[in-house]
Amino acid sequence: MANRHLSRTLAMQTLFAWDFNGQKTDNLDELIAGNFQQFAPSFNDNGFVENLVRGVIEHVSDIDQYIIKYATEWPLDQITTVDRNVLRLGVYELVFDQGIPAKVAINESIEIAKAFGGEASGRFVNGVLGSIFKEMPAKDIDIKNEAEAAAKASEATQTETELTAN
Repeated sequence: MANRHLSRTLAMQTLFAWDFNGQKTDNLDELIAGNFQQFAPSFNDNGFVENLVRGVIEHVSDIDQYIIKYATEWPLDQITTVDRNVLRLGVYELVFDQGIPAKVAINESIEIAKAFGGEASGRFVNGVLGSIFKEMPAKDIDIKNEAEAAAKASEATQTETELTAN
């Protein structure tokens, strides 16, 4: 399991426990430490899990409004605890974390939903996050990545043209 994927999984498990236990933040450090101890005792993520968890909790009201708006058929309290927290994590990375490319946020959330949710969780998460993505402005990191990819493609085409000309 890739490091960032493992970190996101630990963050989702922490958010699940936080949500399941009444969204109390007084034992957040213990929840995070407990998940590391139980699922990844020798893993050092340089604070990525904690940043994700605290970021979601800091923005949870706004994040929940996105979920309510885009999961129109499902009242927030009727979405399973797993799916709700996968969505919270995905919305946080998609909308609030400018360092994560949008497609990475969506794909990672889908994979976590498939691993921990029900049969339709991956499709549900994909639908909600995909709808948000379609309506949001492009993230700077995505614009930068697309420009770099276009430059590399242009460079490769130019090199290929030069090689065929010789």
